[in-house]
Amino acid sequence: MRAWLKPGYGLLLLLCLLPLLLALPRMLQLWDGGAASSLRVFALATGILAMALLLLAATLSIRLPGLDRFFGGLPQIWLVHRLAGFGAFILIMAHAVVLGFAAVPADLSAAIITLFPPFENWPVWSGWGALLLMVVFLGPTFQFFGRPHYQRWKTLHLLAIPTTLLALAHVFPLAGEFWIWVVLAVLAIGAMVWRKGLSPHLGRYEYEVVGVEKLVRDVVEVQLKPRGKTMPYEAGQFVYLTPMDPNLSAGKGEEHPYTIASSPEDAILRIGIKDLGDASHALQTVTPGTTAYIEGPYGDFYERLYPERDQLWLAGGIGVTPFVGGARHLREADELPGQAGREDANAHLFYLGRDHVRAYYLDELMDIGEHHERLTVTPHYFRDEGPMSEDFLRRHCPDFAEREIYMCGPPAMIDHLKQIFVRAGVPSSRIHSEVFDFL
Repeated sequence: MRAWLKPGYGLLLLLCLLPLLLALPRMLQLWDGGAASSLRVFALATGILAMALLLLAATLSIRLPGLDRFFGGLPQIWLVHRLAGFGAFILIMAHAVVLGFAAVPADLSAAIITLFPPFENWPVWSGWGALLLMVVFLGPTFQFFGRPHYQRWKTLHLLAIPTTLLALAHVFPLAGEFWIWVVLAVLAIGAMVWRKGLSPHLGRYEYEVVGVEKLVRDVVEVQLKPRGKTMPYEAGQFVYLTPMDPNLSAGKGEEHPYTIASSPEDAILRIGIKDLGDASHALQTVTPGTTAYIEGPYGDFYERLYPERDQLWLAGGIGVTPFVGGARHLREADELPGQAGREDANAHLFYLGRDHVRAYYLDELMDIGEHHERLTVTPHYFRDEGPMSEDFLRRHCPDFAEREIYMCGPPAMIDHLKQIFVRAGVPSSRIHSEVFDFL
C-alpha cells in the first residue's frame, strides 16, 4: 500500500480518466436509452480508456533516474506499465467486439462494414494494425511457452513504437477532445524518443572496467572507474550496466540491472554479479580495461518512513549487495543510510546463506560490524539452522519487530520472511524489499 500512495499514481489516474470525463457529454448525447446506442457508448468508453492506458504505458517507459521515486521504485513502475499495456489490449478487443454488436440490430452486413470498412477508411485499419502489433509483442509476456529471453523480449518490444503511432492515427481523426490526446501523445512519444533515441547517448556514464574480483565460484565483483563525469548515487541503489567488451561470449552492448555494492564515497563503482544467465555468466570474465556504460541510479531502498526507528537488514544470495553498499557507506562516512544526524541509530544485518562456504562478503561485513558499534552482523546458515525462524530473530535481535525492515534476496526467502513479520505484528509499511523482475 505504501508504494501505491506515491504522488505519481495520482497524476497517472487523472491522466487516465480525464479523456473519459471530457468525452462524457458527447457520449450522453449519443445515448437514447436503446440497446444499440448503449453498446455504442460502451464501445466508445472502452476505446477511450484503452487509448489512454496505451499512451500512459508508453510514457512509463521513459526510465529517468530519480523519477522512479515518485512511483515507489522502478519495479513498481514496470508493474504498472505491464498492467496498463495488458489493460489497453483487453479494452481494445472489447472496443472492437462491442462496436460490431452495436451494429448487429440494424443489419449483420452493417456490423461487418463497421469493423471492416473499405480501405479508404484508413483510421479504422490503423486501429486494426495497432491491435495486430500488440498481439505480436505482448504475446511473449503471457509466458505461455515459458519465460521469454530478456534481450529478445526487449527487441520485440520495439514494436510498441509503431503500435502507438498507428493507434494515434486511429484516434485523432475519429475522437473528440483533441487537446487531451495531444498532451498524452506528446508524453508518450517524448518518452519513447528519450528511451530509444536519446538516453543511450545523453543518459549514460562512461566507465572503465578496472578489476574483476572473484568472490565464490559463480559470483564476482566488477570494479569500474569513471572516464569522465562520475555518477552520484546513494547506498542501496542500482544501475543498468552495458558492457562493451568485444570478448564477451554474450551480453555485449546489452543493458541489465545490477545493484551497487560500493559506498557513495568510493572512487570506484563496485557491482556484485552472480551467474544467473548468459549475460551475467559472461561478465564473470569481463576484460579489465574495456568500456562499460552505466545508466542510473535508480531505487530508494533505504527510504525512511519512520526515521526514529533502528533498522533490520536481511540478505540472501546476491541480495546482499545493497547491504554491502550500506555497510561500506557506514565505514566510509560513519553514518547509516538516511540516518545523518542520528548518533544512536543502528542496524542489525542477518546474512542468510546456505553455508559458510557460500557466504561471500561476510568476512568484510563482520569486520565492519566489529569496528562500528552501530552495525551488528549475524550469519544464519540454512544447512545448520534450517529456514530462518522468529525464534532465531528474537534470540539475536530481541527488538526486531520494532525496527524498520529491509530485505533483499530470492523471492521464496522474501515471502518466508514476510510471513514471520506478519505473525510478529510488523506493519507492512515498515517492510521494504526490492525484486528485479522486470519481464
